[in-house]
Amino acid sequence: MSETIFRRALAFLAFATLCLGLLISAGWVPAWGGMTTTVVWTAGTVPVIVVLVVSIVRDFLIGRVGVDAIALVSMTAALLLGEPLAAVVVALMYSGGTLLEDFARGRAERDLRALQDRSPRTAHRRRNGQLETVQVAKVEIDDELIVQAGELVPVDGELLDPEARLDESALTGEPLPVTRHAGQVLRSGIVNAGDAFAIRATARAEQSTYAGIIRLVEAAQTARAPFTRMADRFALLLLPVALLVAGAAWWWSGDPLRALAVLVVATPCPLILAAPVAFIGGISRAARFGVLMKGSQTIEALAKVRTAIFDKTGTLTLGGAELLEAEYAPGVDEDEAWMLAASLEQVSNHVVAGAITHLARTKNLVLPTPDNVSETRGAGLSGMVTGRRVRVGSRDYLLNGNSLPGWCAASEERYRDEAVLRVYVEVDGKVSAVFTFGDALRPDTAQTLRRLHELGISRMVLLTGDVADAATRMSAALPLDRVVAQASPETKVNVVREELAQQPVMMVGDGINDAPALATATVGVAMGARGATASSQAADVVILPDRLYPVAEAFGIAHRTLRIALQSVIAGLALSGLGMAAAAAGYLTPVQGALMQEGIDLAVILNALRALRAPGDTRKTDALASH
Repeated sequence: MSETIFRRALAFLAFATLCLGLLISAGWVPAWGGMTTTVVWTAGTVPVIVVLVVSIVRDFLIGRVGVDAIALVSMTAALLLGEPLAAVVVALMYSGGTLLEDFARGRAERDLRALQDRSPRTAHRRRNGQLETVQVAKVEIDDELIVQAGELVPVDGELLDPEARLDESALTGEPLPVTRHAGQVLRSGIVNAGDAFAIRATARAEQSTYAGIIRLVEAAQTARAPFTRMADRFALLLLPVALLVAGAAWWWSGDPLRALAVLVVATPCPLILAAPVAFIGGISRAARFGVLMKGSQTIEALAKVRTAIFDKTGTLTLGGAELLEAEYAPGVDEDEAWMLAASLEQVSNHVVAGAITHLARTKNLVLPTPDNVSETRGAGLSGMVTGRRVRVGSRDYLLNGNSLPGWCAASEERYRDEAVLRVYVEVDGKVSAVFTFGDALRPDTAQTLRRLHELGISRMVLLTGDVADAATRMSAALPLDRVVAQASPETKVNVVREELAQQPVMMVGDGINDAPALATATVGVAMGARGATASSQAADVVILPDRLYPVAEAFGIAHRTLRIALQSVIAGLALSGLGMAAAAAGYLTPVQGALMQEGIDLAVILNALRALRAPGDTRKTDALASH
């Protein structure tokens, strides 16, 4: 029998005996065979007492002492003082409270469980022209896999077909399907929202993105925050205080029922779970936005951060070759220039070649296969495309020191000191186009930094490998307090340590070279959309969407979650204290005290569940933040 079923059985027994005893006392049910109300209510209480004794002894043997001892004392005292009705009500409140705990924790962990439950389990592997279905654990690197419509991508893999339509909402929180193109790496756990396609496995199942997510989820569910442990110890003070107040009330009034009422109202069945429920709720809410936190201790640490340090490339910027400008010679057809350049670049694995090919495909251009291709590594390549001689590469590669055509000279001067890459396209001996690529700021960078300031980040630092002048120009429009240029991995760690000496620090990065700095900071945040395994493992928070704004979302969630947890514990203990005072003064009977305590417990648990939601917090507003 599972623990949950056993708890339900205890609660049902307490409820059934309570109702049966009330029916007997009202004369609606005859007391067969001496089955008095005392016997019935005692029968409903004793099993709960026995289970509680076992639980307390078990906790004590592993070094834990809980306030459940108050419930044990109150039920036992009620039976000894001839108050079986109060005893069975406390038994019902206690057993029902455990069910309330199960419900609250299950509600808070629902999104985390959903991530676990949808782990890929099988894959369709094509070998020797045959398609076979295998366990995902048996997939090897370089296996060719077929992902059918509606299926999960089983492992990380490179897309072999021209394009694929994918639903990435489970990982990123983005509600709309996206289109990926040949050569792009697809992450495990996303859903095929279009026709079947083929991928080449680039990682085994245990090394793939989704396996890493599951490990993060398991860590989030088991780790306990320092605040949670403090709440346990704080609630433990109730035991001696309750006994002291109960003894004083008995001594002052001479009525042992007052002492019993104090003990009953002090029984904080699920009270000390308010903090864990709030923290799990915050983690679960963050997961809906594609933000994975490694345990509740991360939420507490993140809420205390006051300095944010950002890597530039791939964090504040898009981290790739983004087209900044395209220029064409007079009379040149733009689509033809893209088609010729991209057709030639198909055979190169340079990052800019991939960008040119991708942009041409987004224009729905047909790319013929080039002939007689010759590549000069780091400079350019040449070949024949549909009978035309095409060369693509740097200025020196194409012009060999000759002057530029007048139509592109102005832009050459404009980009002279910028961190950009200029790609020249020559067709039949004449320069026909110039494409300018650079690492542009993310569209949501400025918005994210402003939001972090609003939420309490007082200092922001930029780390970049660029030279000082380029770094200053790029960051001029951002609310930064410090810019560190030409930063090596060692420099990044040293900067984090310098800032840590002043106040708690959040380090945000995406590359392998950021991993040491992420591990050094109070909280490390990894931009994990592009599979930076080392940085994700070193980080406390992993951002799955390829956007920066979720960093601000995570910080806001941490703040609100910690505030709700604190509210729940303090309010619950304060209300319990007021109830104890009222019981000691004779204003509450034992039964009324039990009912009052259950109301307090229900209130603080429901308050803790508010961490799952925030006013105005919807997928729609999150999606708007991405633009």
